[in-house]
Amino acid sequence: MTISYYVDEDIMRKRLIRAMRLRGLDVVSAREVGMMHRPDEEQLEFAKQHGRVLFSFNVGDFCRLNGEWLHASRSHAGIIVSHQWQRHSIGTQLRGLLRLSAQRTATEMQNQLEYLSDWI
Repeated sequence: MTISYYVDEDIMRKRLIRAMRLRGLDVVSAREVGMMHRPDEEQLEFAKQHGRVLFSFNVGDFCRLNGEWLHASRSHAGIIVSHQWQRHSIGTQLRGLLRLSAQRTATEMQNQLEYLSDWI
């Protein structure tokens, strides 16, 4: 099963979302689904309920949430994070996401946290 993505409001770069779609990735944004300004836990829950891997620049909060959820035996569809100071070009981010998508399935991403920099 291929990975479907959900990008939170930290990633809201229209050019990246458009580039992802042009390369065949299934992606929706927080803006498109009415999830702007919602707490991080709600963002992760939304992604889980829709079977989407969450992509965010909010490394600290989503690393913490990942640990809390796993400790409480709560599952999620997967998380990809990138440090804000490492904001790579859209092309670089896209290449990383395409590599990850080519090597991981949605099932393999469940309850996993990946750093985009590991795929660039």
